[in-house]
Amino acid sequence: MASGTFQNIAASFVYNSLRFVFWSNRKSPEYDDLEAAVAGKLPVIIALWHGQQLLTQFVYADNKSVAALVSRSRDAEINARVLRLSGVRVIRGSGGRERRQTARKGGVGALKGMTDALAEGLNIVMIADISKGAPRQSGDGIIALAKLSGRPIVPMAVATSRYHVVEKSWDKTTINLPFGRVCLKLGAPITVPRNASDAELEEYRQKVTDELNSVTDKAYRAVRNGA
Repeated sequence: MASGTFQNIAASFVYNSLRFVFWSNRKSPEYDDLEAAVAGKLPVIIALWHGQQLLTQFVYADNKSVAALVSRSRDAEINARVLRLSGVRVIRGSGGRERRQTARKGGVGALKGMTDALAEGLNIVMIADISKGAPRQSGDGIIALAKLSGRPIVPMAVATSRYHVVEKSWDKTTINLPFGRVCLKLGAPITVPRNASDAELEEYRQKVTDELNSVTDKAYRAVRNGA
């Protein structure tokens, strides 16, 4: 009980702090319109990088139409509670290694949960790279989800002009700071055919990697240039 109470208090503090950071930053003129970008394509799979996702729950007007994959680890419990406070449905499990290690860390259940959510019309938010793996390299799980569901992957990045990088973290986690500029950048939707071969799946995995790195660079360039 005490642990749950502490986690609720911590999650509320984190949620309100992140909300303040997002809304205290001035939107860049290069800030992309998410609603316009996904109109007519819903539901979609939003792809993010580890360590760059802290403000993403504030960029979409209808979080009740969103579900997010969160690790089943104890360390991720507060993250899950923060997302729930944002109105996002949380799916617990690990999706990064889905094609290679489907039985580990709840991968099968996570894939089914996300596929079912997409079938319900919910958008999925998923971290593309693998926890404690190679940062900024897409894993197989997001590609498997896109293939099974037939829904497009939309690469997304959010950057602020003021931030602190946790250099000792494996993914160089970026803590966004208030009173600067914020920019959201989106990549072109990537659709994975249901009949894609293993070689083609690898090409799509690399495409997601390249597009996510591209939109991340664009978002940071926009806020650094004062745009």
